[in-house]
Amino acid sequence: MNTLARRLTLAVLLAVATPAFAADPKGPDVDTSFLKLFAETRGFMLGRPVKPKITPDGNAVLFLRAEGPKKAKLRLFEFNTATLQTRERLSPESLLKGADENLSPEEKARRERQRVSVGGFADYHLDLSGRFVLVSLSGRLFVFDRTTDKSRELKTGEGGAIDPQWSPDGARIAYVRGFDVYTYDLASGKESPVTTGGTAIKTHGLAEFVAQEEMSRFSGYWWSPDSKTIIYEEADHTGVETWWIADPLKPDIKPQEQFYPRPGKANVKVRLGIIPATGGKTTWIDWDRTRWEYLAAVRWKDYQETLTIQLQDRKQQTLGLFSVDPKTGKSSQLLLERDNAWVNLEQNQPWFSGAMGGFFWLGADPEGNPEIQLRLGGTGKLTDVMVAAKHHPDSILDVHSSRFDTIINYAANPDPTQQWIYRRKEPSRNVNPGSDKDDILSRGDGVHTATFAPDGWRYTITSTSLKKMPETWAFNRDANRVGDLASVAMEPPFVPQVKVEKVGDYWTAVVRPRGFDATRKYPVIVDVYGGPKHQHVVQAMRNWLIPQWLADQGFIVVAIENRGTSGRGRDWERAVYEKFGTVPIEDQVKGLHALCDKYPEMDRDRVGIVGWSFGGYMAANAVLRKPDIFKAAVAGAPVTDWEDYDTHYTERYMGLLPENRKAYDEGSLLPLAKDLSRPLLLVHGTADDNVYYRHTLKLSKALFLAGREFDVLPLPGVTHMYSADPAVAEKLWARTVGFFKKHLGEPR
Repeated sequence: MNTLARRLTLAVLLAVATPAFAADPKGPDVDTSFLKLFAETRGFMLGRPVKPKITPDGNAVLFLRAEGPKKAKLRLFEFNTATLQTRERLSPESLLKGADENLSPEEKARRERQRVSVGGFADYHLDLSGRFVLVSLSGRLFVFDRTTDKSRELKTGEGGAIDPQWSPDGARIAYVRGFDVYTYDLASGKESPVTTGGTAIKTHGLAEFVAQEEMSRFSGYWWSPDSKTIIYEEADHTGVETWWIADPLKPDIKPQEQFYPRPGKANVKVRLGIIPATGGKTTWIDWDRTRWEYLAAVRWKDYQETLTIQLQDRKQQTLGLFSVDPKTGKSSQLLLERDNAWVNLEQNQPWFSGAMGGFFWLGADPEGNPEIQLRLGGTGKLTDVMVAAKHHPDSILDVHSSRFDTIINYAANPDPTQQWIYRRKEPSRNVNPGSDKDDILSRGDGVHTATFAPDGWRYTITSTSLKKMPETWAFNRDANRVGDLASVAMEPPFVPQVKVEKVGDYWTAVVRPRGFDATRKYPVIVDVYGGPKHQHVVQAMRNWLIPQWLADQGFIVVAIENRGTSGRGRDWERAVYEKFGTVPIEDQVKGLHALCDKYPEMDRDRVGIVGWSFGGYMAANAVLRKPDIFKAAVAGAPVTDWEDYDTHYTERYMGLLPENRKAYDEGSLLPLAKDLSRPLLLVHGTADDNVYYRHTLKLSKALFLAGREFDVLPLPGVTHMYSADPAVAEKLWARTVGFFKKHLGEPR
């Protein structure tokens, strides 16, 4: 541990040693010293490197890092792989020259979708040479020259620039401004429109809400590999419901408008156009937009000549990959994925390889489980399985081909609580499918993520485990560790005492108090999420810091992975289709019983449950549907009526309306309101544009009219990311533990 880290750790210990108390009007006083520190450091993540990117020559790794709670703005740093030295290259203050950051509503919404809760640079972009770095700040664009240390602001027109991207040749930069795509010629310093006529109703170059929130597609335009043309999305919001987000504390401010498509109602109508980068006539890409309602992904990069698009039907039971002729706009089907529940979407594919004569695709085997496939380039025909389903591949991270060999870097799950990074190396045109000898690039148990250099060989790995917070290391071509990307983060004052294990059919986590007394019985708090495509029980230290603090207040905290979560195969995951209201909570009960049977120190007669978002839905559902098991609940930002959540998420798992009316009725919490007999605290941000405050209001109304007792804690002006406001995060957890102390009591 270096001197700075020791000092920071000492500061943490001193801060925790000085008690600060928050009085809950309905429960005992709670020591909030740790909560304050956790909130201000964003879970001890401020100061850790994020978004590492390796320069094309491999001589440096760039990354973003905030300097701590009082400097919660991301700055640009550079790690030299030869000298092993790290230095700051660019700061928001140097570019804005003392001015405050001023984000447009569109940029704020974009950061909300990407879950960026701090200021400064949300991202940065290297040109093909690696010399120039493009950043966006307060809607202004800057290009930084790494060789001269000089920055240049691009003089764009009025209105903030969104989603800036380099042209592959590095001569121009594209971005969206005022609902249209523009380019900026760096040599002439001239801005030129690419598209025209964009409006708030019919946008050009912007990804629609559900693409950003549910598909992880944040861009609505793409450069061609030769930099001559741009593909752009036209998103027509005609007929889509308009919802308004108002701040009750500021009635003088006009509510924010948002198009929000709900189940059974109109979706955004999307089409793709190909246009010269200098502007001109648009060639529209042809596909059956009645059958294929969702544009899921677009791929057309410098390493692949084939333009491909992924399309989904509205039910999301069929996913189609199509190749597109950029001259005519004609599309041809390469493959179809089908499932009678839903097909999972993977943005970062296909990966074309000329040396292998086709492309790599994370698809489904005959049982519906993911495998990495090699398919013919022209027809999409399956030729080989490169990584079988038994190895649990999760995503393809990078593919690089040469005359001699092809390497596939991918992530896989040895068990659902972990993610490891693997490399498969194949002689070009001489594949060895089914080999079990892939190299493991990550080291040790835990959750590992990776980024790769353009050559596919150099890489960085960020690793966390139950005992360590995330660390990021750079590796050379020979897979030797070069050095670490320096962190200045405060380290937590304790290591959580969490045990992750499979109990019965369920992966579980158990967190006991650090002063645990085996002779006593402890009330239990279930920390729940439970929704599809999310792993809650993982071997990552950060996940268990708040549960450890909760446990230290006199509880045993547990987490249980129910059916519907990923990593356990197709049937396990799809078991929740049309059964949101029943299957997940039934599994939570079974898992809880298994834990209580194994550990007698858990008091099964005093169980509370807490969760946020889908976890909030689960918490409220627990006390409404299983009051004999769950004696108190804190439900944060819960979905209470699935007809009021967005189309792409809800219809994927619940089906369409009106034909699947029964699933929606059974999944709704509103009909259960009359049955509430346990303490329930509803918490919700009034500015939430993901799970609208409407959800808590509707359940509150139903509970009130049914004559039920309950509590509501509105968070004025807070969005779905309550953790973005440290004061809110601190007080919220203090209120939560006070609520459980009152209703579950102390250890006995």
